[in-house]
Amino acid sequence: MKKERCITMTKRFGFTLAEVLITLGIIGVVAAMTMPTLMNATNGAQYKAAYKKALSALSQAVVLNVALDEYNLADTTDTTTTADATSIYTMLNKRMNVVKTSTTTTGYTINGVNQGTNYTLFFNDGSAFSFPTTSEGCTMDATKGGNGATKACRGFIDVNGQKKPNKLVKCDSGSGTNCEVTSPSDVYPVLMFDQTIIPNSPAARAVLYAK
Repeated sequence: MKKERCITMTKRFGFTLAEVLITLGIIGVVAAMTMPTLMNATNGAQYKAAYKKALSALSQAVVLNVALDEYNLADTTDTTTTADATSIYTMLNKRMNVVKTSTTTTGYTINGVNQGTNYTLFFNDGSAFSFPTTSEGCTMDATKGGNGATKACRGFIDVNGQKKPNKLVKCDSGSGTNCEVTSPSDVYPVLMFDQTIIPNSPAARAVLYAK
């Protein structure tokens, strides 16, 4: 007597082409929605780190110049001539890794506004520092300022040089001491005086001191 073989049919399950395409479409939509936020966060973190580095490098250059040449920002003379041995221009050129300088700001704008007659120093890390050609005698000590006056000089750090966006950092919420910057940009105003270079806006301070 012959034994009959029993054949068991196994049903296999899988995804249809339509289901795969729908899934890929959903992933694409989610990626499109989140990528700009991720990119902004990445750029903001890079701008923040570069700003802190540039501000520290400028401050160290001033302190180093005091140690080597015995003059600080309060003792600087008019920088309308780059040959002046005690100008801010000369000080920073001697103490920092400057790869290029510019005495005009043609095509160099912040928030769409040309910055006037400035010296701009471009450093080897891609950042730049710009300040008015008339900057001199930058001090908050009334005994050093002319006629008992104080004069803090102004400038700005651009952490990526002439590359865009060239936007001045601003508060995304709050103001003054309550300023919060959630999306740091690439341009930061500073004040210069004596042996000090510090942020010159609530937003620039918020980025520097944020944890």
